[in-house]
Amino acid sequence: MRIAIALLLIISSAFMSPTPEWGHNYNEALQKAQKEHKFILVNFSGSDWCGPCIRLHKEVFVMTDFAKVANEKLVLLNADFPRAKKNQLPAAQQKLNDNLADKYNDKGVFPLTVLVDQNGKVVKSWEGFPASPIEFIADLQQTIQDHQ
Repeated sequence: MRIAIALLLIISSAFMSPTPEWGHNYNEALQKAQKEHKFILVNFSGSDWCGPCIRLHKEVFVMTDFAKVANEKLVLLNADFPRAKKNQLPAAQQKLNDNLADKYNDKGVFPLTVLVDQNGKVVKSWEGFPASPIEFIADLQQTIQDHQ
């Protein structure tokens, strides 16, 4: 019985998309996007204070459908703005995030998810937690398809 369960887990994991990794440096993301001909998905979050931001990462960005799109078409970039003193970012990272916010989130919206082409031009943005994670992913896929 244990062997059957182990085999089932191994087989099912073969069909799952690996969890995509989020970067934290815009210039590196831009270089990777240009090299791999991908879009950049920038997410502005407050990981220790913004409820919708936390939900977005726990409920949407972990979905298999999102991982599939991300792994094939996106370079992921997270700009986090924690508030608690114990969660503060190193000064260099905070400066990178501040510069990114100046460029793409000058209104300070959280969460804000921005799709950027490989030249740094905004293609589309989404404010807040989506009404439907499935519709968000479908909209993301359609937007990418429309701009390729």
